[in-house]
Amino acid sequence: MIPKIRIGTDRSFPLVNYLFGPGKANEHTDQHLVASWNDFAPDPGPNPERHQVAKLADQLDQPVKALGDRAPAKKIWHCSLRTAPEDRHLDDAEWAAIARRIVHATGIAPEGDTVACRWVAVRHAPDHIHIAATLVRQDGRLANLSFDRPKAQAEARLIEKDYGLRQLTPGDGTAAQTPTSQERWKAERTGRTETPRETLREAVRQAVAGAATEDEFFTRLREAGLRVKLRHAPSGDVLGYNVALPGDRNASAEPIWFSGSKLGPDLSLPRIRRRLTDGPTHGEPPRSRTSRNGPSAPARSRRDAAGIAERATAVLNEDDDEAAAQLVGAGELLDALAQTSPAASRAALRDAARTFERATRSHVRAENADIRALRSAARGIVHAGGALGRGEDGGATAMVLSTLVLLTLAAARWHSARGHAQQAAASREAADHLRAAYQQTATTPMRAMREKGQALPEPERRRHEATIRAALGEPESRTGTDRRYDALAATLAEAEKAGHDPKALLEEATSWRELDTARNTDDVLVWRIRRIADLPSIPSSSDKPKTGASQERPVAGRSNTRAAKPAPARPAADPRRPAPRR
Repeated sequence: MIPKIRIGTDRSFPLVNYLFGPGKANEHTDQHLVASWNDFAPDPGPNPERHQVAKLADQLDQPVKALGDRAPAKKIWHCSLRTAPEDRHLDDAEWAAIARRIVHATGIAPEGDTVACRWVAVRHAPDHIHIAATLVRQDGRLANLSFDRPKAQAEARLIEKDYGLRQLTPGDGTAAQTPTSQERWKAERTGRTETPRETLREAVRQAVAGAATEDEFFTRLREAGLRVKLRHAPSGDVLGYNVALPGDRNASAEPIWFSGSKLGPDLSLPRIRRRLTDGPTHGEPPRSRTSRNGPSAPARSRRDAAGIAERATAVLNEDDDEAAAQLVGAGELLDALAQTSPAASRAALRDAARTFERATRSHVRAENADIRALRSAARGIVHAGGALGRGEDGGATAMVLSTLVLLTLAAARWHSARGHAQQAAASREAADHLRAAYQQTATTPMRAMREKGQALPEPERRRHEATIRAALGEPESRTGTDRRYDALAATLAEAEKAGHDPKALLEEATSWRELDTARNTDDVLVWRIRRIADLPSIPSSSDKPKTGASQERPVAGRSNTRAAKPAPARPAADPRRPAPRR
């Protein structure tokens, strides 16, 4: 059940007239009162005459009129209550009891208070009611509306449980402001698929993703086609900013501006400035390592982001409050991918970024966390531009998406441990969207690796399969080769050819956290090993497997991950990789 509260400055008549009228599109049916402050208020009935509405409105307004000039500027309190589409339809008696619980909980009319505010509950649809009240009590005092919105939400959670309705996750006051009914109606009327508030929120998030300076942030907003207005102090310093969509105007033909804080609690200029201090600190994007096959800039940026996201996942698993900052950085990484992703996965990635945005905010504050690596990874992706979605670009995208699925699951567990129900639910939903994007992206590279694994000589394939089963703790197959290991076997064969010890690589990849939460363990291991061994994210078509004897095996007794044959030196430590789980 969702309560929405609005406070108006007018008298009761316009609101009551709307509630009993036909609605904006004749959607109101069987309009009638289900409850009132004294249970004797006149009921105008469906589509009443003006004088019938005026009779009820005058009775509501009597305490306000008695105060005369001492009446408050805001006189009308309006709360709508709506059940979920899958909920059963409540009858009038149930709605009446619910209305009394809401006015009691919010302080409009506490139970047993005979001189409280006057109110009515109107039902004009099967799934919702409206409560209209005046904010002057019958004894002449003003209503106490302290924290009326959170009180209404808390009571709604209890009502859901008591009446067997869909139970929503309780909020903590950190969610972004939802579009108003007027905004949604305007969006429908103008043919928009979403409200300007939602469009602007996404655009601002994408502009701040990986931005190094305040000027760069404002430049990105303008390049995205938004109207930008800065607020200056007398000294000339920028105090804040407002954004508007071109063509979105009010009745006076003026642009409709939204401040950053109205789009999201973390999008105010002071909060953005705090994020900018967490890096990157220079104007140029971070430079990515170039592998021996020379991947494109988008592929390099995604490969680097996968390693950094893996490290952020490990930090979340440490169950420290400082991990809250990693969620902010992960949100920027998702926003960067969403705006540069190929068309095939763009919709799913945008949904993932929008959903995970809720998971980036809570009351937990990380005072000493460092998210420069995540912000630099986001910056690298933005500056590298869009990926083609095929070849090395597509494989690198699948590599980072595979890691981000595990990161969002770790975020869900981190939030759940702290009782953040909405954030945990958002993290799990984001993981589902990322899985969809991964499936769209990984199909081609995984098929190429499976085909390469199928073409391996049988003795070599069996040898790698035995290594895989030993690392995963699975029994030896008695029915021949298990084809589900083809891609992983091909990856191990490629790594061995490059000079790595397959067993050592598997032990390292399986020691990292979150493997047990993956739906497809083999895919996760494929991408981890390809990144650890610095292999191309998609096999080269010219790199045909040998058809003769198996390749040279590592020399027994060697403790490093290299085989005996010479190979390019590998750095001693990669700070972007998480430490193995002990």
